Amino acid sequence: MTDRPSDFDPLAPETFDSPYPIYAELRAKCPVAHTQAWGGFWALTKYDDVRNAASAFDTFITSVQNVVPKVAFTGRRPPLHLDPPEHTPYRKALDPLLTKAKAEALEPTVRRIAVDLLDPLIARGSADICADFSSHLPIRVFAEWMNLSEAGVAALSEVGRAYNVAVQAAIDDVVKVTSLQLYDMARDLIAERKANPQDPKIDPTSALLAARANGEPLPDELIIGTVRQVLVVGIIAPTVMIGSIAVHLSRNQDLQSQLRADPSLIPAAVEEYLRLYTPYRGFARTANKEVQIGGQTIRPGEPIALVYASANRDEDVFENPDQFILNRPNINRHLAFGMGPHACAGSALARVELRVSLEELLARTKRFEVNGEIKPTRFPEIGALNVPLRFEA
Repeated sequence: MTDRPSDFDPLAPETFDSPYPIYAELRAKCPVAHTQAWGGFWALTKYDDVRNAASAFDTFITSVQNVVPKVAFTGRRPPLHLDPPEHTPYRKALDPLLTKAKAEALEPTVRRIAVDLLDPLIARGSADICADFSSHLPIRVFAEWMNLSEAGVAALSEVGRAYNVAVQAAIDDVVKVTSLQLYDMARDLIAERKANPQDPKIDPTSALLAARANGEPLPDELIIGTVRQVLVVGIIAPTVMIGSIAVHLSRNQDLQSQLRADPSLIPAAVEEYLRLYTPYRGFARTANKEVQIGGQTIRPGEPIALVYASANRDEDVFENPDQFILNRPNINRHLAFGMGPHACAGSALARVELRVSLEELLARTKRFEVNGEIKPTRFPEIGALNVPLRFEA
């Protein structure tokens, strides 16, 4: 793709706030942008272009490359790495275990974990909300959702967090090592479920083993890949989101006080935060034929980043898009969880995690504020990777 231009530089140093003006300028002047970084890729920054590409799964496929930059080194991991209809049996097995009702049934578990993590941090008076809280919470929640043993919970907490940090810091060697460790954990879990089956209606691994495609069991290696994917798929986004929310509330003490005084506003606040601080900008598709988008010709095989974080600040869709507006009228249009067959299966659980985390953080403090340098994450995520906070209990 050396004949293509470089309209922006995703490798340039960033701050927590700096990407958003760049995306605003691209939306205005070059909405279908190209860069030579990571071998070259296109970036869709406008809402309609992102939504259309995410929905048109027959043209924009995910099986070639699912994120920019490419971080999958170790085999196919359904359902994200497959296209319909091949991906569909895996979603059919997992989706019933991630409904809104199932997520809400997990709320007491999420709250117990959140309190266990927060109380010592607040008592201490300061902590990194990402490193000390939000990078642990989703791992422990997912471990319990997966019905892991106590030893399995501990192992996933250790390996999952190491993988999480390595992906966000782009430490490829550690990503590969920890990914292989997660594969070993997946194989062990599948062997355990084969030896001691559980109810597929409540156990994700058993649901995958019970699933059928055209009357046949799913291939063993792809079940392993799916369990490996599920073990960490819901970890990184909540880590970054909670950090970004903490930054915004530190800068907006009146809003912090308002939500603390009236917790019934928190679900609406979470929804607006999902739009404002959408944690993904690098989910990728590949066109399987030549396509025209925004006056640009994209060839077959060229990676395309769906910049959800830019789409959700599109001025043509969201008025005053850089502002936090509680109860925004068209908030239900945001794309924080994607669109189409690869829309996030765990969106209901993610909302519970974010809501409960915010409820407990506010309930246990009189005030909190940033107390140090905010470190941003990089592609494919966007948001806060480290947020030192000072708490007034």
